[in-house]
Amino acid sequence: MVSRTKPLRRDAQRNRDLLVEAARKLFAAHGLDVALEEIARTAGVSIGTLYNHFPNRADLVEAVFSDRAETVTKIAEHSLAMPDAWDGLVHFLERICELQANDRGYNDLVSRRVPQATPTEGHLHGFQLMSRILDRAIEAGVLRADFTMADLAFLTWATARTVEATGAVRPDLWRRHLGLMLDGMRAGAAHPLAVPPINPEELNRAMMGDCG
Repeated sequence: MVSRTKPLRRDAQRNRDLLVEAARKLFAAHGLDVALEEIARTAGVSIGTLYNHFPNRADLVEAVFSDRAETVTKIAEHSLAMPDAWDGLVHFLERICELQANDRGYNDLVSRRVPQATPTEGHLHGFQLMSRILDRAIEAGVLRADFTMADLAFLTWATARTVEATGAVRPDLWRRHLGLMLDGMRAGAAHPLAVPPINPEELNRAMMGDCG
């Protein structure tokens, strides 16, 4: 019986690898809304095989982008190690925006919350590091004191739309957009804002597309 199950395990792993690779390529080229049937077809397996490995889209997205949490953590750690707090913040934002510009699937991922997805330990650690990057810049007096993590989310959303709208015409135009936003984030440019920052519950609803 052992000899029969080994080939099945190898076949199952091979099918899973094919599905992840197909999804990675299709997400990068077309975004996260690619039909699951197209992913299965590209991988050369049935849609039933896809659902056996990934019961929902969130599971497949997590498998494709599982290494991104580690990448973001490394970028954040490097940013925090930079002597100048503002340079560290700019480095972090530029690297994240580069990831967005180079992968349409990741660009979609940072601008929405995938239904049924749950934060991993890596994601939570990355969130903590990002918060430290902002706190350090505020404490150094270079980032406006009212800038929040929710504002950082809106910055990545804005970049996502710029990448989406101009990627085929000017792939690097997001750098100008980011530069304009960074100037508005400087403590020396700060003026009182008309409304308070969005709260966590509102942010979650916005990412889920709930306007009610």
